[in-house]
Amino acid sequence: MLTSIVGTNWGDEGKGRMVDLLSEKYDIVVRYQGGNNAGHTVINEKGKFVMNLMPSGICREDTVNILGPGIVIDLEHLYGEVKKLEEKGIVLTPEQLKISDRATICMPYHKLMDCLEEDRLQDKKFGSTRRGISPVYADKYMKKALRMGDLLHLDTLKGRLKDIVEWKNLTVEKGYEHKAILPDEMYQWLEKFGEFFVPFICDTTQYLSEAIAEGKSVMFEAQLGALRDIDFGIYPYTSASTTLAFYAPIGAGVPFAKLDESIGIMKAYSSCVGEGPFTCELFGEEAEKLREAGGEYGAATGRPRRVGGFDVVASRYGTKMQGCTYVALTKLDVLSYMEEIPVCVAYEIEGQRVDTFPSGIEELIAAKPIYEYLPGFHSDISGCRTPEDLPKEALDYIRYIESVIECPIKYVSVGAERDAYITMF
Repeated sequence: MLTSIVGTNWGDEGKGRMVDLLSEKYDIVVRYQGGNNAGHTVINEKGKFVMNLMPSGICREDTVNILGPGIVIDLEHLYGEVKKLEEKGIVLTPEQLKISDRATICMPYHKLMDCLEEDRLQDKKFGSTRRGISPVYADKYMKKALRMGDLLHLDTLKGRLKDIVEWKNLTVEKGYEHKAILPDEMYQWLEKFGEFFVPFICDTTQYLSEAIAEGKSVMFEAQLGALRDIDFGIYPYTSASTTLAFYAPIGAGVPFAKLDESIGIMKAYSSCVGEGPFTCELFGEEAEKLREAGGEYGAATGRPRRVGGFDVVASRYGTKMQGCTYVALTKLDVLSYMEEIPVCVAYEIEGQRVDTFPSGIEELIAAKPIYEYLPGFHSDISGCRTPEDLPKEALDYIRYIESVIECPIKYVSVGAERDAYITMF
């Protein structure tokens, strides 16, 4: 079984929690795109883990975890994640964690350039996490990036690194009028944080190819959601990578593999970190109550997330773009305090009702939400474990979402704990 788990919206849908839950059924979990610009939270018997680069299956001793060639790796950040895992008794081995020799290294100068550009843009900024993701992906496609496999040959890397840094300084010094990047400092950084990962670097394409041939089950884990995809998202307020399910085999290093299913993750309401159009956004006291009830603060940045009611237009579009076989609905329990549940059922653009997600940024910026309210269930559902346990209004809300996104909902999360979920069928 080859399964992708992906976000259907703006990211932060609760993918980490669902991967941790479902990974028990899989032999291998692969991160296939993105960097440490978004996070996922996993809560289990070992504690609470907030991770940005590590696959969510890392807490399971019998699961092999892979960082694929489609991702970008900040070595310093990944080293920090390893140490935090070790503090809670999870010591990694090359048998449990495998890093593709083709994965791209996110260097300190990528983070520097990210910050310099956001500062230059000021009020016109894109809302970057300032972790170097766009600059490193740009370098990858300009063929001026370093890859994890280069750490196996550091002695021959100095000349190439010097040439890259000289090229970078054309922009850093002359464009941004910032002090020059020093090649020796970059080399020392690679030595300091790269040496630890050398035993974990391998040809993950070969490993996965053999594993798939042997019939092992693989879960492909994405970062962010469909609306942050570089091609089909709210461009230019997107990530720099492809966040869609069917990029999984490519980003994982096995482009010849075919997915068996795509599981879409979406919240029972909407949340968004960063800049860009977010049509369903709520404001004032209504937003603050929802933000506090859902603990809506970014796992990677700590920034308060923008929140809104469930967005029918965006969620139906995201579900389609991800080719979802079925959906896992998260954080339904958060809505327990509401007497009525706000739902953004359509957009208004230039006086016209719009039921399909606009492809142009100008239409999205101009869009206004059309809200309707559904009956709330205003009761604690965190102990529910079967559909029959749910209040009628909660079950009606789930069925309503199924109908408007045109996709069945198989799992419903009713709490943060690993066992706090309902299997609907």
